[in-house]
Parts: sequence; structure tokens; C-alpha cells
Amino acid sequence: MNPLLSLLQPYPFERLRQLFAGVAPSAEHSPISLGIGEPRHATPQFIKEALAEGLAGLASYPSTLGEPRLREACAGWMQRRYGVAVDPATQVLPVNGSREALFAFAQTVVDASRPGAAVVCPNPFYQIYEGATLLAGATPHYAPSDPARNFAVDWDSVPEDVWQRTQLLFTCSPGNPTGAVMPLTEWEKLFALSDRYGFVIASDECYSEIYFRDEPPLGGLEAAHRLGRTDYRNLLAFTSLSKRSNVPGLRSGFVAGDAALVKAFLLYRTYHGSAMGPAVQAASIAAWNDEAHVQENRALYRRKFAQVTPMLAQVMQVGLPDAGFYLWARVPDALGMSDTEFARALLAQYNVTVLPGSYLARDVNGANPGAQRVRMALVAEAGECEQAARRIVQFIQSRI
Repeated sequence: MNPLLSLLQPYPFERLRQLFAGVAPSAEHSPISLGIGEPRHATPQFIKEALAEGLAGLASYPSTLGEPRLREACAGWMQRRYGVAVDPATQVLPVNGSREALFAFAQTVVDASRPGAAVVCPNPFYQIYEGATLLAGATPHYAPSDPARNFAVDWDSVPEDVWQRTQLLFTCSPGNPTGAVMPLTEWEKLFALSDRYGFVIASDECYSEIYFRDEPPLGGLEAAHRLGRTDYRNLLAFTSLSKRSNVPGLRSGFVAGDAALVKAFLLYRTYHGSAMGPAVQAASIAAWNDEAHVQENRALYRRKFAQVTPMLAQVMQVGLPDAGFYLWARVPDALGMSDTEFARALLAQYNVTVLPGSYLARDVNGANPGAQRVRMALVAEAGECEQAARRIVQFIQSRI
């Protein structure tokens, strides 16, 4: 067996299952889960129809590069959304969801034969970054987010000797779990570091289309373009239809950016067997070419967050995020409970599931930046989310 497998930590949801072992959820309350970030809005009918119509192509092996029409649809969306031009022939590659692509990309770019190979990622973070790093034979370095700066990542905390060994940097904007969006100044800093030390940036942007202000979140390629980096050197953006179009089961997304990175990633994926099926490609083309359903989806989230956030703010330190569909709330100090104790007691008393923030972060220098917070995914229907918020308010008020 690959000895690196022993380095992997249990996934947050496995830890949550273990945490809840022996807990009897309240039978007086219907179960409501805010724990898993899985979109639960209805999949648009036109995407289902395109998927069905694409079944005619099942008799042939698909190309790893994907159909030209799909890459053109992805490039067209990038132009409309971010105002950037990417060549669909050399700078776009379809992937089976951003999760598998983020993992596979680390295996493509990390050279474990170089002493001290390091990968930098935010903390808290999406655990795929860590697993991809470890199985690529590198060491992760966790850069903490700063609550005082709207959970911006403290890249300045990374020592120079780590930057010197860094081969890959994962960014997540809008962030999971904090919802923070990186401004242009932050991108400028990271590009300068990339130029100085030669590392690659993987920009995870799967929450980019769920936002609450008039201006959409800045993307990595958009930031590069504004700064005159039109070749997108050492940068790939990763995006997905899962949240944007409510199709997590479709497993469809794409990467775009530096043509040299796309070429190397295509080579890896050709051997990896990562071609996207023709029916999924057909559905993806339809989804990327339509924006009306995305606007409707965004409006649903905006209404939910407008209802739920003020309710929870009465009893918790929580605010509207820049983007994404999570609330990143602090457990009140007056409760005298850890984030894990809060989650257990809430389930037992009111049958509501939330994810402890400490499960989404790692201890660094004796501190866990996710501790004393919980992540709430507002993915259910508005009424269910509102009911969950009422129960959480009652739970906290009953114990203070």
C-alpha cells in the first residue's frame, strides 16, 4: 500500500459522524442539516433535457480534451463573466468537477524529488488541498485567516524559507468556509511571490456565482488580466457547475489559464482516464451558455441569507459573507462550550446539524483558527433554513 495514505486525516463528515455517535437527536423536532455543503435547489429542466439528448454519444470514447463546443462554451462564459479572453484550444480543459481536478493538479505539478517540497493553503480550508499535497509527496503549510480582516488569509505569516520550497499555492475565493473574497491587492501580492519563488497558483473559484452584493467576486484570471498578466503564467482557475447550476451529481467543471500548465495537466489526465462523458458534456454546454437560471439561483440564496443572518446575529457573532452559501458563526463565549460540544448539544436538543469549525482547520503553533466557530450551509429551502435558525436562537437563549 502507498505509505502516504497513512498521513491522511479523516474527512470532516466522518469526524462529524464519530462526534455524533451515541447522541439521540430530539424526536420532537424534524431533522435539519446545515452540515454538508451540497446544493439542494432544483436542477433546471433544460439541463436535464440536454443531458438526455447527449446520450446518443455513448457509443464512442470521449476525448480527454473535450469537445470543441464545450471548450468554446467555457471560454465564452469566462469572457462574459470576467472580461478575459482564453483560447479554447490551449487554455481551457474540462474536468469532472473541481474537487477531482484540484487533487489531480497537485499530482501533476509537485516534484517530490526536490528537498522539502511544500504546498501552501489557507487555514481553515477545503480538505482536498491537504490530501492532494500529502499524496503528491509534499508538506502542507497552513496560512491562517484573520477574523479582524474579514477572514483574509495572512500570507505574510508564511516564512521565507517556506516560500523558497513552495511549488504550489491553493487559493479559495470566495472562501470555504468563510466566504471571504480576495481583492486585487491580495492577488498582486501573490503574483509577486509566485514570480519571485516560481510556484504555481491553483485558484479554487467554485462559489463564484453565489454572492450578495452588486459587484461579483473577482476571479484569479480577471485579477491577472487587470495587472497585465495576460498570459496567466503559473496560474490556473478551477470552476464548477455544481453550485452555480445546482448539478453536484453531474460532476462537471473546467480549468483555464496558463497554456503550459493546461498542456501538462492534459497529459496527466490522458493517462489518468479523466475524459468527460458525452452526455455530461452536452448538459455542461447548455449550462455554461445560460445565465438566467444562475440569476434565479442567486436570488434564492440572497433571500435565505437576508432572512436567516439577522436572526442568528441576535445571539451569535455572524455576518453576511462576501459570497458562498455558508455562514461562519462564532459560538458564544457565554455558553462555555467548544464548537464540538455546541454541535453535539444542538443535535440532541433541537435535531439541527452544524459542522464544527475546528474540523475544517489544523492546529498551528497551538491554535486552531476554526475553533469556536461552526459552519452552516444554507442549502435547504428557505423555510427549513429559517426554522433551523429559530431553533439555534432558542438553543442559545435557553443556555445563557
